[in-house]
Formats: sequence, C-alpha cells, structure tokens
Amino acid sequence: MTENLSPFDGRAAYTPFEEYAERYREFFVMTRRNGIIELRMHTDGGPFRHSWRGHNAWHRVWTEVGNDPENEVVIITGTGDWWHTGDPSQLWHTPFPDWTIDSQLKMYDDMVLLLQNLLFAIDIPTIAAVNGPGTHCEFATACDITLCVEDADFFDPHFLAGGVPGDGMALTLQRTIGVKRASYYMYTGEPISGRTAMELGLVNEILPRDRLLPRAWQIAEMIMARPRGSRRLTHAIATRPWKRALVEDLGFHAAHQLWGMTMGEAGDLDKLRTMNSRFGTS
Repeated sequence: MTENLSPFDGRAAYTPFEEYAERYREFFVMTRRNGIIELRMHTDGGPFRHSWRGHNAWHRVWTEVGNDPENEVVIITGTGDWWHTGDPSQLWHTPFPDWTIDSQLKMYDDMVLLLQNLLFAIDIPTIAAVNGPGTHCEFATACDITLCVEDADFFDPHFLAGGVPGDGMALTLQRTIGVKRASYYMYTGEPISGRTAMELGLVNEILPRDRLLPRAWQIAEMIMARPRGSRRLTHAIATRPWKRALVEDLGFHAAHQLWGMTMGEAGDLDKLRTMNSRFGTS
C-alpha cells in the first residue's frame, strides 16, 4: 500500500521568534532585522552574570535559533563592558561529590550541549562580538567569525582553582592556538588580551567598543548579500573542523572534568575568590 506523504513544506511548526525571544528574555535581548538575529546576553539589563539557569539557557537558545528558518545570520554579544561576569564561589553551595546523579548528568549535558548545539543545531553563519572580559570564551571562539575589544580577557580558570579544564574552553584553545600554547594557558590561567588573541589567531578583528557591534552587523549584512545556498554551504565548511573536534574530544574532556569533581577536587573556592576581579566581581 502506497503511503500518502505530506508535502515537504508541510513540516511541523517551529517556535516563532516572538515566542522564544520572550521565553529567554531573562538571559538574552533578541533583535532580528532582515534575517540577521542578534543575541545579546544580559542579567537585569547589565552584563551577564553566570548562573546554572543561564548556562542551561545558552544551548536551548541555540536550538530555537537553529530551528527558525527565518534566521539567516547569528550575532552573539554581551551587554556593557563585560562579556561574562559572576562569582563562581557562589555557585558551589553543595560540594560536587554530594550532588545527586540527576544533577551531575544535567551538568554534563549543559557542558556538552553548549558547543554541540551551537555547531550542530545552527546551520547558518555565526559571528561573536566579544564586548569585554569574561570567561566562557568557548562559544565565542567557535563562531565562524570572532570580533573583540582590546580589553577582552579570554582565560580558563579551572586548573588554577584545582579543577580540570574540560568544559570546552581548553578544547577550543587547542584547536585555535595550538596544543603547546593551549597547555600553557590551561595550566597558568593567564589572561589572553584582545591584542594577544589577535596575534595567536583566536579572534579575527579588534575594534573600539563603540565600533564592535556596528562592525558585526556590517559583516552580517555583507554575508546576507550573498545567495542563501552559498551562505549555508560556506558555514558547513567553516564548522566541519569544529564538528570533528567535538565528536573526537568534547565528551572526553567533559567526562574528565566531572571525574575530577567527584573526587572532591572540584575547585579551591578561596583561590577563586581572590580572582573575583577577573570575573567582574569585587
């Protein structure tokens, strides 16, 4: 018996922009114009402050954006003078070895899906505009094009706090600046300024803060002027090395970070508190 198939255009409905923009407004201000969607991270209208809920929201937003066929180019940026802020010592009220299995699995999912959904769920060009210092540089680095300001401060604090750098930051460093340099920054936690990031090949352009977003939009509009098929296929080429890296290594890195945490060596909170100025807190 021949099956009556629905026409290709008769697919399940996707979530409209207005709906997911409202759903995630606590974490992102979303703007869309002529197919270009800008995702600006924020907390209460100021720089984004790290939280487990915010961390979880990131990869969910990537999926919503990727599912919406009206999105053609993505710009990811932050608010104010910081890319990312927060007091990490406030996130660990319960020692990780005392977390439930369910909580540990949720953390693993958030760590892996942050990059996985960015690279596998979004099939359109991506631009990061890093507007200031802050950790969690991995998804900015993994965008097709990365712009930043001079005082950007890419760094991975995990090892300095007694943890394991496995949530993607070290992986993106290995794949952009090379294994030897990445090892140095993993062990030392030294900040990578915008100028150094440019020299190492971590970012593409350094701009004054007032020129950062206009330049991101200028590049996005240039991309939009090209044929739709060309945009998507070029993005596929740009992301293929990242997809290979994720398949080969991300799960290994994340599992080792969590393994270290279950040993009761999740981090030295006193040491993290002394680094609070680098997280945008006092």
